[in-house]
Amino acid sequence: MRAVKQNMKEILIENMLVRRVKEAGGICIKVQTIGRRGFFDRLVLLPGGRIVWCEVKRPKNGIVAAHQAQRHKLFKELGAEVAIIWREGDIDQLLRR
Repeated sequence: MRAVKQNMKEILIENMLVRRVKEAGGICIKVQTIGRRGFFDRLVLLPGGRIVWCEVKRPKNGIVAAHQAQRHKLFKELGAEVAIIWREGDIDQLLRR
């Protein structure tokens, strides 16, 4: 039962991300891939051509797995912008950049 509660927090953060990006004039696309476990949760497209790969984690006890950290590093090395969203403040920071 506890795991469901913690996952619910992640859903709330993800929903907030979607709403805030839309309010900023952007699009927040749910990413689903076949055969790629732990891929990014959302692709955020913001005005001005800014594109950000987003990983959403629950605020408490959310963990970035090793394979996710490797993927984040690879994407950054290729010049992509990557953000991990733990809480509302992270969304604020993402939209301010």
